[in-house]
Amino acid sequence: MARPVFKKYEQHQAFILPPSLEELISPNHPVRIVNQIINSIDLRLLGAQYKGGGASSYHPAMLLKVVVYSYLTNIYSSRKMEEALKENIYLMWLSGMQRPDHHTLNRFRSDRLRYALKTVFVQVVQLLADQGLVSLKEVYVDGTKLEANANKYTFVWGNAIKTNKAKMKQQLDELWRYAKGVAAAERELPEPPPFETIDADKIKETIEQIRQAIENDESTEGIKARQKLRYAAKNWPAALDKYAAQQQILDGRNSYSKTDHDATFMRMKEDHMKNGQLKAGYNLQLSTNNQYIVDYSIHQSSTDTTTLAPHLESHKAQYGSYPEVVVADAGYGSEQNYSYLEDNNIEGYVKYNYFDKDQHGAYEKKHPFVASRLHYNKEHDVYYCPIGQQMQNIGTDSQTTAAGFRQTVTRYQAANCEGCPLRGACHKSKNNRIIEVNHTLNEHKRKATERLTSEKGIYYRKRRPVDVEPVFGNIKSNHGFRRFMLRGKEKVLIEAGLLALAHNLRKKVA
Repeated sequence: MARPVFKKYEQHQAFILPPSLEELISPNHPVRIVNQIINSIDLRLLGAQYKGGGASSYHPAMLLKVVVYSYLTNIYSSRKMEEALKENIYLMWLSGMQRPDHHTLNRFRSDRLRYALKTVFVQVVQLLADQGLVSLKEVYVDGTKLEANANKYTFVWGNAIKTNKAKMKQQLDELWRYAKGVAAAERELPEPPPFETIDADKIKETIEQIRQAIENDESTEGIKARQKLRYAAKNWPAALDKYAAQQQILDGRNSYSKTDHDATFMRMKEDHMKNGQLKAGYNLQLSTNNQYIVDYSIHQSSTDTTTLAPHLESHKAQYGSYPEVVVADAGYGSEQNYSYLEDNNIEGYVKYNYFDKDQHGAYEKKHPFVASRLHYNKEHDVYYCPIGQQMQNIGTDSQTTAAGFRQTVTRYQAANCEGCPLRGACHKSKNNRIIEVNHTLNEHKRKATERLTSEKGIYYRKRRPVDVEPVFGNIKSNHGFRRFMLRGKEKVLIEAGLLALAHNLRKKVA
């Protein structure tokens, strides 16, 4: 039997010449692309974030390369970056064997990149566009919710503030009415200021007026009222100050996390409990073309409807003009968004909520007497009910959406539904049927349907799911980024930019 032969193993073998990291990295390795692209862009804005004087700083180009390559290789923690700089030959090569600690790396990522990263990202996208890999004229827009770096059990709800203030108002009204009855025989008690405008000082003044009015009332009700007043005087002013501060942080939102005030509680698809848990998070919006990210933005609203306009404004701010074509799913189909696209001469291929059902006619088959199926005579501005009776225009109302957009709704009423054989199937109202119609939105839907069912529209509808959706899958599933590392909207926007930049560079070398 032949004896095995082993290669010579000398762990402490001395080298005549030390090995070079350059020799250890293959010519086509992704790290070389990162190095090459960052060397080719203008980093003066990034350099301007440093003040003169003091000790020397690590070069911003080196730190940028290290952070971007770390995100490209799924290293998102600054402590893990610090560790990798001692072990990973690619990061050693990028850094020139320099070893910034995690404080330096995190400070660079959180502060230095705040005003410069978007410029860096745009330059990289323009390089890709110059190479014919991406077009800025056609973009596919979609969003996803990512969890914030926040405690999911410490939160503030806007509705809870409204409820608590309503309870205060009710108790104050009851005490005021009681005090007014007690003081009626002696003096006139002035009416308190509206509770909606009351602050800590005004409520102290109001409580003092009530106390003076009932201070000599020794009845059981008077004693109880004074007990309530003592509690109110001790707790309500501080509570109102706290609520005012919380409402300022909410800024129109319904919730925020105490550990990240910019994060809003949203329902996440990645819910391991499978019970629709709310988690503090951010809404990440991306525009893609050819599966490259051409723009990104961060929003505090959980619905995509309100994000389209600011997202496209970001595109214009970076590239100097709007995209010519925007393709998005039904989550963006609103009158506000259709009007915005039309006003800015953007060719939008955006579904509305019931577009797919309308194409198959499933909803109308199930609801044959729905308002959208009734015949409308535009010349006489009347609808005709299922039996041919005219429904006259009875007025127009203006409604304001949660986003502040004003809509106009016209109401039409049938003349007489009494004795109609179709009444039970047509409507459930006890009176004559009334329908509400938004003519502007209906016209937008008609144009959207016409556009979406055209040859180009069918192409874009088929293209959208394979252009933008795989980008989210790649970031979240393939590269394991499901939770932001930084806190605050500005810093989260930096992380979103690093994710987008890393994705583009990763795809270029794929």
